[in-house]
Amino acid sequence: MPDPLGFVRFPRTSAPSRPVHERLGDYAEIHLATGEGHLREQARRCMGCGIPFCHQGCPLHNLIPDWNALVERESWQHALLRLHRTNNFPEFTGRLCPAPCEASCVLSVNDQPVSIKEIECSIIDRGFAEGWVRPQPAATRSGRRVAVVGSGPAGLAAAQQLARRGHQVTVFESSDRPGGLLRYGIPDYKLPREILDRRLAQLEAEGVSFRCDVTVGRSLAAAELVAESDAICLAIGARRPRDLDIPGRRLTGVHFALDYLEQQNRRVAGLPPLPGRPEISAAGRRVVILGGGDTGADCLGNALREGCREVVQLELLPQPPLTRSAGNPWPEWPIILRTSPAHEEGGRRLFGAETVSFRGRAGAVVAVEFRDVTLIHDNSHRAIEPVANSHQMIPADLVLLALGFTGPLLDDVLAQLSVPIDPRGRVAVTAEGLADPAGVFACGDAVAGASLVVSAIAAGRQCAAAMDSWLLRPGP
Repeated sequence: MPDPLGFVRFPRTSAPSRPVHERLGDYAEIHLATGEGHLREQARRCMGCGIPFCHQGCPLHNLIPDWNALVERESWQHALLRLHRTNNFPEFTGRLCPAPCEASCVLSVNDQPVSIKEIECSIIDRGFAEGWVRPQPAATRSGRRVAVVGSGPAGLAAAQQLARRGHQVTVFESSDRPGGLLRYGIPDYKLPREILDRRLAQLEAEGVSFRCDVTVGRSLAAAELVAESDAICLAIGARRPRDLDIPGRRLTGVHFALDYLEQQNRRVAGLPPLPGRPEISAAGRRVVILGGGDTGADCLGNALREGCREVVQLELLPQPPLTRSAGNPWPEWPIILRTSPAHEEGGRRLFGAETVSFRGRAGAVVAVEFRDVTLIHDNSHRAIEPVANSHQMIPADLVLLALGFTGPLLDDVLAQLSVPIDPRGRVAVTAEGLADPAGVFACGDAVAGASLVVSAIAAGRQCAAAMDSWLLRPGP
């Protein structure tokens, strides 16, 4: 039985962060570990609601009240079992997820929610430290061969679930190391590479094989993959970036954000840059980031660590309110101003700013022209309207486009497999995840569009369950 007055006795307190001046000098993890007493106290704030809305808020439907109660009772190993029952990789979600579960926590009605994300991360980190996280290879083998294309969170979740069901799983990754955007899109200070590598080692011990530097559809023909597999899972993500077709777009120094993040992650890891790619560095430069989401914040944190001269982040929409508006009630996702650790570290944010053009000199960008805009909305529509006589210039040597992603890259693998593409430019699938009756499935961002790491893991698990049923279906 949960402490009925825990949420009254104990206010929410969060794990401390390393000082800004210290963390800007390296790429080590930002947040510090907290003691067991603090975590038990925070777990006691959970009310064990009769209808746990946190389940509804979490795409994985994590058993949050269960493992909160177990942490409160110091039953950490059982808490880990509960956590892993629904989530393959809580060390990823505990660090990267924006925690829709906390937004749905009943305490959020009029108080600060339970520290679900921090407790989740602490459970799994303790599990690894104590040696409780071990490989779980299948007791028997099905003899069926599965190819998973893509090693991001959806692909890894699908691969682990299928391997534990006894299928022979091979993951194909176009980069030189597995992990997808977990490795080359997320900065090390948010997700240290050793956190990723220790989980990949578990998957390998469970029988998952990784083939890197293989681009299906190019270096490996899709027909060859079909011939050697009983089923295929396309978990290729949504890496097609949204562009900005304005004057000056082709100037030197204007780049997609992911190109910069990937190169910087390789640089931090001591790896050489990819051949044929222009070098992108923020060191000593005046940086302008277009886009106010997580990708833009990741660019901001990297630029500050590189030692940029200055950095400004432009967001098209107006600044959100500090608290929920009347039209945004609990348990909806709160549309409020969010400040990431990168924003605490430096730089400026300008809201309601629409980029009009990039100005150049000798073929290179030197400034960004923008104008102020307002958001006009009524019951039927909303629109962005420019403010008259509001044009301004910002000096810029480097511009990073962090404007979101529109879907998967429409490249050779999709064409060779003849999978259907929906009007939004994403892989079209049945309710079971089938993109082709012959056994080609798809999941994650390739189907849903760019989303959360927790949603990708959930999609990978669901796809694996459907594939397992399909592979073991009775013969004709």
